[in-house]
Amino acid sequence: MVRTQIQLPDQVYARARRVAKAKEISLAELARRGIEAILDQYPSPELIGADWTPPRVHSGGVKVALERLKDFGEVDSPSPEPKARRRA
Repeated sequence: MVRTQIQLPDQVYARARRVAKAKEISLAELARRGIEAILDQYPSPELIGADWTPPRVHSGGVKVALERLKDFGEVDSPSPEPKARRRA
């Protein structure tokens, strides 16, 4: 395993600490699981062209549906289709 350092915005760090504490895992384990989950969503470099770049994250973090956080890091079935919003 490789040891590394990352920089997080204060708000993201605080949220990550709360999630790690609630799941009773270390912050490092939460980061590993999160990185693995993101890597599973993007094609391997061998399958993409040289001009492909990953999408930018503008908020300093990746938005995850609240329903998916309760079992974060566990293998599960794909999330259901989002419900249509009613217009007021």
